[in-house]
Amino acid sequence: MNGTTGRMEQALRALPAALDPLVHVVLVEPQIPANTGNVARTCAALGATLHLVGTLGFSLQDAALRRAGLDYWPSVDLHWHPALSDVETLLGPRRWFFFTVRAARGFHDAQVVRGDVLVFGREDLGLPPGLLDARAEQCVRLPLRDSVRSLNLSTCVGIAAYEALRRMTEGEPA
Repeated sequence: MNGTTGRMEQALRALPAALDPLVHVVLVEPQIPANTGNVARTCAALGATLHLVGTLGFSLQDAALRRAGLDYWPSVDLHWHPALSDVETLLGPRRWFFFTVRAARGFHDAQVVRGDVLVFGREDLGLPPGLLDARAEQCVRLPLRDSVRSLNLSTCVGIAAYEALRRMTEGEPA
């Protein structure tokens, strides 16, 4: 095991996720059950808390959702909230990152600390324009070639969550 991998695994084992999650992943109105199931599996693997917000495009009992999460559902710290403001009230003051292809700043330029909030929008519409306008300073993007419109939601969450872990453990002694 190399030094970076060892530091990441140590960080993941440091505290129980429910007490101090690596990050909070927020999905606003996700529409595709398999994407949400894959995100749940990523959250279980990293000790991240998963927050689902608003009207979902599926039932939490959906077979595709359960299948994508496999047997990891008991390991997921999962919360449903009627509105994003409910998540903000629950979490209190934290740093929030709103992911959008329209952001000027890349996530790779962001400082990341344990407990930060990563917010992703619907697969078909992204986050609401009004929310992005109100939070412009907190908007970030993942790099894409101009010929590609977007990445899959669960892929975006995986990239961002693992990059957050890498950033948090970068430079720590092995």
